[in-house]
Amino acid sequence: MRILIVAGARPNFIKIAPLLTAFEVVGIDSILVHTGQHYDERMNDVFFRDLEIRQPDYNLAVGSGTHAVQTAEIMKGFEPVLMETAPDAVLVVGDVNSTVAAGLVAVKAGVKLIHVEAGLRSFDRTMPEEINRILTDAMSDLLFCSEQSGVRNLRNEGVDKNKIHLVGNVMIDSLERYRHRAAVASHILADLNISPGAYAVLTMHRPANVDDPDVMVRMSWALQRITSRMPVVFPAHPRTRDKLPRSMTRCDALRIVEPMGYLDFLKLTASAAVVLTDSGGLQEETTALGIPCLTLRDNTERPATIDCGTNILVGTDARLIVSTFDAVCQNPPLPVCRPRFWDGCTAERIALILIKNWEKG
Repeated sequence: MRILIVAGARPNFIKIAPLLTAFEVVGIDSILVHTGQHYDERMNDVFFRDLEIRQPDYNLAVGSGTHAVQTAEIMKGFEPVLMETAPDAVLVVGDVNSTVAAGLVAVKAGVKLIHVEAGLRSFDRTMPEEINRILTDAMSDLLFCSEQSGVRNLRNEGVDKNKIHLVGNVMIDSLERYRHRAAVASHILADLNISPGAYAVLTMHRPANVDDPDVMVRMSWALQRITSRMPVVFPAHPRTRDKLPRSMTRCDALRIVEPMGYLDFLKLTASAAVVLTDSGGLQEETTALGIPCLTLRDNTERPATIDCGTNILVGTDARLIVSTFDAVCQNPPLPVCRPRFWDGCTAERIALILIKNWEKG
């Protein structure tokens, strides 16, 4: 069985790493395509090294652009690869432009499509990722869900139940595999001169937040108060950094640093007192780690992180962010449980299901 695996952004790399390993174990031939949707040579090399991912068989190097341009460039670059390799199926992960673009090319060429992390819904169609999720799921022949809400959403949308499989979360596979190595090998806390449990972590990247000056002013107000309690480490990508108001960049206890590799960021997150983020993946990782997470959004496509974990939606209301931060510092929420199958074995389950389906013909 030959499967063409598509990745385009750093969260994708975290998801494909365990899949590549599991496929090799069961004898599935995998071809890795890196679309280059997110490409920084230094960070790309760090992620591939940290996650022990082999070099891609193909790199489309599409780079940045508007959603339309980027999607079109990925489709143009991916089609000849699909024709040349003639895989039995194309596997896509997550909800980025690479996911939907490669999926469109595959189904129009009559190649089966597999979606890992299917069925997640924020029910907010102003999010580009939500459109990508809906379209990719509608095209897919096999849908692997990370949590029960994904199964429920797909069934409510009329998807054949035989296509849907609740398998768990491949991001947690990577976390479980590398958390000990990160704890031992990463020196990020010493490099930043911070102590475990004595700092917060902030990440922001969604355009709805960083492109809105009013949101950034509110965040600056909140961070001035939070940093009076403890330092905040903010790994900021260049695009986000360019949007920061002066009041935020001049805040001494806000440590704005360069983006990090997987092991350093895992160590930083696992040792934090609190995480503030608008990232979907970080909501999941903090749930697995038991770290309080304040999500800077009004909705989440990952409700299991609230039902089972330590995730709290706070939106961008500055006073609510500060009051919730104070509350969780004084009385950190305890995770109820991990969502079903978030046990580090998701990739193996996916591989076995694919083999079984292949043998059935």
